[in-house]
Amino acid sequence: MNGRHVAVVGAGMIRFGKYPDASYPDLAQPAVVDAIRSAGIEPHEIDATFCGHSFGGMLTGQRILKGLGMTGEAIVNVENACSSGAGAFHQAQAAIASGEIETALVIGVDKLTQFAGGTLPLNVEDHEVASGMVMPALYAMRAQRYLHDYGYDADDLARVSVKARANGALNPFAQFRKPVTLEEVRASRPIAEPLNLFQCCPTGDGGAAVVLMSAERARRSGATPVWVRASVLHSGRYMTGFRDFTLPEITVRSAKDAYEQAGIGPDDLDFAEVHDAFTIAELLYYEALQLCERGEAPRLVADGVTALGGRVPVNPSGGLLAKGHPIGATGVGQLAEAYWQLTGRCGDRQVAGARIGLTHVTGGGIAGFDHGACAITILAA
Repeated sequence: MNGRHVAVVGAGMIRFGKYPDASYPDLAQPAVVDAIRSAGIEPHEIDATFCGHSFGGMLTGQRILKGLGMTGEAIVNVENACSSGAGAFHQAQAAIASGEIETALVIGVDKLTQFAGGTLPLNVEDHEVASGMVMPALYAMRAQRYLHDYGYDADDLARVSVKARANGALNPFAQFRKPVTLEEVRASRPIAEPLNLFQCCPTGDGGAAVVLMSAERARRSGATPVWVRASVLHSGRYMTGFRDFTLPEITVRSAKDAYEQAGIGPDDLDFAEVHDAFTIAELLYYEALQLCERGEAPRLVADGVTALGGRVPVNPSGGLLAKGHPIGATGVGQLAEAYWQLTGRCGDRQVAGARIGLTHVTGGGIAGFDHGACAITILAA
């Protein structure tokens, strides 16, 4: 990476779930307090805050921090669909790497219970949304195409849910903490063929936070650093007409750039946290992240390669399918998990000997884009 070395030195998070009576400050403030405390610093030592959210309204970061007495310094609010929190992290690390600031706080937060259920609200001015496109339908089409092209069946998708729920059962921050069987996934109610309920991430609320420092500041503080080896943020390429629903082109591009920036390859990863909003998404991202060749992803799940104890565990946190997906909080929640994994703090879900981890989040697969945004971060102990 260009510029100064940047470290993650603290993380905090609340359990993702449904908090209908909570405000955005209620969701984020406990995570902020825990992140600052774990970094071993005082709130006044934060030079700037970057807050990612999608549905929090005006001045979300300011509303969160005023109750903690942390106003006066720069507060930047970032909206980039599901990549909002990770996009805020990207801006924070860039500000430190450039020498603009020494210490940054990154917040991710959203409250989906405000919409009283159903799919995410989308802009009807988009022609795809106006035609009836919602996220479950989009991913169902991806799944249908993939199963058809490579000769797999619905059980190959369902195994992703079984893995996710097994990991989530070990994570005190996960929305779902009960394992499920293949039979239970099959029996859950249909959503959009071939996807059923347990193959779709839940809606919910959540807050997460991480603290970043320059290498010099981290050494002075005595904090436990995890180093940012790569931070990539790209937008999708607008395409009219046909696009290949089984090839997430934005993730392919972002992964290539992230590996080059970090000076590593996919075989060097000890674990990954990926954007498994639906079971098919996780499989497609195995291939886009070069964990396997195209058409081979279901075999990695079936053979235990991506399970805890496997060659490259994917979503040891339980992922979006089990941990939950409160949009703006998701990317920061992934980064908190990666920090804890790389500092050996994950208890029963700990990836043994983890030294290098990747987080990946995408946002907004509509409006003629494979996705509107993609953020990939590579962290190393």
